[in-house]
Amino acid sequence: MTSTLLPSVRRTFQTGRGQLLQNAGVVGPLWKLGNLQFLLNGSNTAFGGSVTFIQTREMSKVKHRHTHPRHIWAKKRRERNDQELTDDNQSFLKKIIYDTYGPTTFDWRAENTGMPFVSPLKQIIHERGVWEPRSIRTGVIARKIGIHPMWDKEGKRMLTTLLQVTDNHVLKYIPPEVVQRNYGKRFTRQDVGLLLVGAESADPQRFTKEYLNLFEESGLPPKTKISRFMVTPNAKLQPGTPLFATHFKVGQLVEIFGHTIDHGFQGVMKRWGFKGMPASHGVTKSHRRGGNTGGGGEKARIWPGTKLPGHMGNRWRKLKGQEIVRINTKYNVLYIRGPAVMGEVGSFVTVCDTFMSSVETMDKSTIPFPTHYPEESEETIPEEYYVPNLFNFGEPSIVFEEKR
Repeated sequence: MTSTLLPSVRRTFQTGRGQLLQNAGVVGPLWKLGNLQFLLNGSNTAFGGSVTFIQTREMSKVKHRHTHPRHIWAKKRRERNDQELTDDNQSFLKKIIYDTYGPTTFDWRAENTGMPFVSPLKQIIHERGVWEPRSIRTGVIARKIGIHPMWDKEGKRMLTTLLQVTDNHVLKYIPPEVVQRNYGKRFTRQDVGLLLVGAESADPQRFTKEYLNLFEESGLPPKTKISRFMVTPNAKLQPGTPLFATHFKVGQLVEIFGHTIDHGFQGVMKRWGFKGMPASHGVTKSHRRGGNTGGGGEKARIWPGTKLPGHMGNRWRKLKGQEIVRINTKYNVLYIRGPAVMGEVGSFVTVCDTFMSSVETMDKSTIPFPTHYPEESEETIPEEYYVPNLFNFGEPSIVFEEKR
């Protein structure tokens, strides 16, 4: 007899007169009831032969980190193989892609301003909502491009993190009733929907057919990065709407989501900042070890949550209440106060309005709602926006008055 329990971990228990393979789901309860004898024949072998037992081992807790995409997601990258295309055919394909999607589909780094190449919208179909106190706007996807020093008008130096909003478009809007049916209790508010946003158009030859189907409805080129944002119905946007850095205002507080830097498997000194053991005076091969990890008596075990060696970094983290001190409209760059934005240079983060109403000083009714439309601005948009106390290097630092 062979059982079909999973995962396949086989284990055999030997008895004195034969082979008995215990099934935790059948033999265990029968043994407790004293009815195991009817399973055994004269040779003390279960059912007259061997029984294969496949043990099931359950995890004590769910893993925190998943280094691979979920199985329900569409496969993104296509396996690269030689299609034996001639130079003329390759040039023809590039021309078709260029005419369809624009130059940003080939290399976003080459003279990239972060602006969407072209908007597929000819007109806005639905009416724009009106701001309300409980309204939630969409966020944007930005790429971390570095850290830059700035000075205030009193000469005090500060570090700022540069986030470039690169080629953002709205892909799809999911209404609240669909969100509640598909996601259930994941969202505390039942009146919010989801807005899918993509960043950085790319060459469609790099992706699989399943991934390209995600952009067929919106008519947009495939995006390198996709994220979703909670929005209220009055803040929904039509698929194809471009998003810019002027979606925010200087002085506004935002929340930033992203992955921390992946350091791999590290010891306790680097991962947790332990002091370590002495370098000499009898210490042998224990200079960077963690020391004692357990107690005595009833505590003679490793307690959950003990700081031990392990994987460091590559965790989802959120920064709250980060101030925007400068906005560059030409290259779509947000200047965030402080160097604390997570991730390596070149990694993606998502930026959205803060929910910390206790520390937010800006009147949210003055923020563009549901987003900023540059083509509708009556005045010329300046290239730079600064908070009032930040020094602008385009202005004079010393002014001399003429003698009278």
